Amino acid sequence: RTLLRRLTLFNGQSRAETLNMKKFSVPGLALVTALSFAACAPAATTEASAPAKPGTIVEVAVANFKTLVAAVKAADTIDTLNSAGPVTVFAPTDAAFAKLPAGTVDTLLKLENKVTLVKTPTYHAVPGKVEAATVVTLNGKNVATVQGQEVTVNVAGGKVSLTDALGGTSDLTATDMQASNGVIYMIDTVLDAQVKTAFR
Repeated sequence: RTLLRRLTLFNGQSRAETLNMKKFSVPGLALVTALSFAACAPAATTEASAPAKPGTIVEVAVANFKTLVAAVKAADTIDTLNSAGPVTVFAPTDAAFAKLPAGTVDTLLKLENKVTLVKTPTYHAVPGKVEAATVVTLNGKNVATVQGQEVTVNVAGGKVSLTDALGGTSDLTATDMQASNGVIYMIDTVLDAQVKTAFR
């Protein structure tokens, strides 16, 4: 009864109170709605994606050393360069293989020359992971290859080169190409002592 009487006697005031309630109820509803959406929204991912791991020596070499990879496959030495390692590979570019006498690569890839072919990629590989910071300290040192014979490291004028068993030299043109099981160096000439020995 009292409420009805107040509505009758103070209708103007009651309308004002009603209007005031409406005025504040809309923002309140918006706040509740926003909080509800926030609670349902998925949590933001704060962890950065882990960097992709590099592939093996052979997987990394495929992009820039197609002739070498072909030789590795023909020689059945993929397992050697895909092993846990680590291993360091001095990889001749395709242009380096092209500098060999005409027909040499085709001859090497023939089945009857597999014994010689096996020696070629393994002569360009050294056990262990030898990074550039170490290579530059090896001036004049002989380094044993996976094939068994040695190559000589030369450091002069800020450049590094390798000398094979017959005196042939090759310059390092790119360093520390990382692989999951070692490291690759790009060289501009095939260390072809094995090839010369077999076909001279």
